[in-house]
Amino acid sequence: MRADRLVAILLLLQARGRVTAAEVAGELEVSERTARRDLEALGMAGLPIYSQQGRNGGWRLAGGGRTDLSGLTAGEARALFLLAGPSPASATPQVKAALRKLVRALPEPLRARAEAASAAVVVDPAGWGDRARLQPPPPLLDAVQTAVVEAHEITLGYVSRARDPTIRVVQPLGLAAKGSTWYLVADTGAGLRTFRVDRMTSVEPTGATAVRPPGFQLAEAWKLISDEIEQRRTPLTARALATPDAIDICRFVLGNRVRIGPASGDGRVEIELRGRHVDELAGEIAGLGAALEVLDPPELRQRLATLGTELVGTYRRDESGQLGSS
Repeated sequence: MRADRLVAILLLLQARGRVTAAEVAGELEVSERTARRDLEALGMAGLPIYSQQGRNGGWRLAGGGRTDLSGLTAGEARALFLLAGPSPASATPQVKAALRKLVRALPEPLRARAEAASAAVVVDPAGWGDRARLQPPPPLLDAVQTAVVEAHEITLGYVSRARDPTIRVVQPLGLAAKGSTWYLVADTGAGLRTFRVDRMTSVEPTGATAVRPPGFQLAEAWKLISDEIEQRRTPLTARALATPDAIDICRFVLGNRVRIGPASGDGRVEIELRGRHVDELAGEIAGLGAALEVLDPPELRQRLATLGTELVGTYRRDESGQLGSS
């Protein structure tokens, strides 16, 4: 969620007492689906917001709409600033100003924790490679958030991708939300590592303070980590020219495996595509036909040409109008 939307929703609730998703959508110029998702996220994060069904239903602040932002509890303040953490869309001057106003509105004891929480999360809205699938928050997310914000060293129970269970002591440095999947970025005896929160089996503070490497910046670290993972997951890179209408289809099919470049001289747009291997990527984009022309690699062009020949042979009509091959 963008921090400026979060602030605006809270202020709308405080001013009106009750709002509907449609009203929020109209005020913030977003879709009703986005507004509903934002409202649900605020409530699930532990802020004093609840939904009411029925004819006069909508979303309300606990206390009949008279809740003051300065009355947030420590947990609510942490949840708010975790949701408002840095993301590709939230580094604007307006967002920074909104966060500063919120910090000033909090009681003095909560300010340090709120500021720590705002730097504890990086939000990467797109999932790995494809369209992000919504998932419920993992059970141990709150415990991990607390460890990060409070700088608690933890003993982590974890199950690897290969289903091997491990127990290790780690230094929590930050959380990253990739689509709807949460990751802990932590320092370990073997260096910087990431752990999926939904694979954690236990999170226990050791009683020691987590040690933060000098100069560590969560956003920079996560970019390096995610770029490396993306390269391993989708090692094939292709360049292509696409018509403007084809770009939306590419994004729908490939998700964030599409990068848009400059316009070419013939009205098409240069794009970069990523895939796991030639056969898979060719199958994903073959349906676009002439709306997308692959420039390289040559093996992808050849695979598309072969697919085209096979399709023509299978579906072309003979002189009698019957389907068949020759």
